[in-house]
Amino acid sequence: MKFCWVTIHVNDMERSLRFYRDVAGLKPDRRFKPNPDMEICFLKDGETQIELIRDASLKEVNFGPDISLGFEIESTADFIRFLEGKSIPVEAGPFQPNPHIRFFYVLDPNGLKIQFVENIE
Repeated sequence: MKFCWVTIHVNDMERSLRFYRDVAGLKPDRRFKPNPDMEICFLKDGETQIELIRDASLKEVNFGPDISLGFEIESTADFIRFLEGKSIPVEAGPFQPNPHIRFFYVLDPNGLKIQFVENIE
């Protein structure tokens, strides 16, 4: 079995696209409208793939506090500076639960927790 993608229902397709493209580094792969009230966009980088869905029939989307998506980065300090330049605040952290990993959280435009993880050798 192989993991395919994560689906995220979004409030604003353009804001969400900018976040996952410009911050998480994913590239738009395909974008389409299966009906007049719905738009779908897949973004990917290698085997990492996210499906964004904007459904006009949903008044808002909500995510529970106990789920996050994690992306590997080179340096937490450098990435926090990068996010500051984009006016994206750190929601929590950085944390270093052991000598081999450091991470922090931000929120995507829909309130979903995104974890940026530095593996330390």
